[in-house]
Amino acid sequence: MTETRSGQTTDVIRHADILIIGGGLSGTMLAAQLLRLPGKRSLLVIEPRAELGRGEAYSAVELGHTLNGNAARMSVDPDNADDLTQWLTDYIAAGGWPESDEQHVPVSELFPPRGLFGVYVQQRLAEARAVGALNGSTVEHVRAEVVDLETLSDSVRLNLSDGQRLQGAYAVLATGMFPAARTPQTESSGLNAAALDPWDVAAMRQLDPQSTVLIIGSGLTMVDAVVSLEQAGHRGAIKVFSRHGLLPHVRRQPPAWADFLAEDHSIRTPRQLVRELRRHCREAIAQGIDWQAPLDTVRAHIGRLWNQATDEQRRQFVRHVRPWWESHHHRSPPLSAELVERLHGEGRLRIQAASYKGLEPSSGGEVSIRIRRRGEGETVVVSGAALINSSGIEYDWRRVARPLPQQLLARGLVRPGPLALGIAAAVDGAVLGEDGRVAGRLFAMGPPLRGMWWESTAVTDVASQAKALALRLAGAVL
Repeated sequence: MTETRSGQTTDVIRHADILIIGGGLSGTMLAAQLLRLPGKRSLLVIEPRAELGRGEAYSAVELGHTLNGNAARMSVDPDNADDLTQWLTDYIAAGGWPESDEQHVPVSELFPPRGLFGVYVQQRLAEARAVGALNGSTVEHVRAEVVDLETLSDSVRLNLSDGQRLQGAYAVLATGMFPAARTPQTESSGLNAAALDPWDVAAMRQLDPQSTVLIIGSGLTMVDAVVSLEQAGHRGAIKVFSRHGLLPHVRRQPPAWADFLAEDHSIRTPRQLVRELRRHCREAIAQGIDWQAPLDTVRAHIGRLWNQATDEQRRQFVRHVRPWWESHHHRSPPLSAELVERLHGEGRLRIQAASYKGLEPSSGGEVSIRIRRRGEGETVVVSGAALINSSGIEYDWRRVARPLPQQLLARGLVRPGPLALGIAAAVDGAVLGEDGRVAGRLFAMGPPLRGMWWESTAVTDVASQAKALALRLAGAVL
């Protein structure tokens, strides 16, 4: 963007104290925390979507796409675990959520639609904006994509997809998650071009209701895809392929269990954790208590254990434990789990332990893929009317074919995190460059720090990081 003054053409650069790159949950919660702190500061949140606070996770519009945690687990206020419960209570009382059978349980145990959770986040941002205005603080949504970033001695400069240039004293990478189904890959297999979006119910309504649908991946994205197919009126066969053939367990509401990690500081590695966790789960079952009770005490300690582990210990965990950890820890909301179980019982949904090996030529409007079933040496071709990529989240920034991650890596401003999960950073979120130096003005939070903390995507993780980083930045911007 340029303007002419006295016959000269000069760059027009907009300035702010803090530039927040990404306006999903991470960026919105950081903005809200900053606005609530004393002091006057200007914020620009750069997000290509029309609304802040939704991102990939909370842009879903179907009521069947619910949170995978109940209200008591999903507060965006790190100082008030009941914040979402309280908000929902008021929202339901005002008639904002249609009455349903699920609402006969306590509000704290509800699994709200993800779209409704987005409304909650937006309202908390609006309240924070009002608080900030009393101190003269401002936040503005810049609807564009950041395509390049440059660090200067006293600031950070951004180039946007619409030609705008922004400059701020500090910048934060709050880029959120890169779902494999929606993310262009540097080493593209053509999979996404051939696959349906797991959340696109309208596209699924165009399928023959009795046709066969193929799904790659068996985690929570697969559960969402099955919900989408059900709401689209699909009644045919669903064939799911994943390397280990594991389905997410259903999330229940277990009783409290002693925080054994807080009591035993000798547990310091992932292997020790798994061994001790199994012992506690066996003990719970022997007492007639849900095995999920001991498991739920672990979350508060995962970041510490993962961060202090060696790369070899982390590698062993990812190679040998990760699939079972994901299926047991990242559990499915009850209604979605009931649907998957029903379809499996009816024989409509089949899950096979098999690796995806690529697309195959096909005709007649079908999609064909090549797979190798676990334990077999030969590959086979399977076909269906449609294919859905439910392989989860892409955390390796080297594989994400989007302008900003590619530019940051090419410039050496970031480097891959442990095990190439996200990017490397210091404990306070300051980004580490290719040379290992800590950036003074560039920070990251949320999913980009997956490699640093392992669990860095849940609402409570993001809320805690937002609070800590806001305090850090507020102290720097005087």
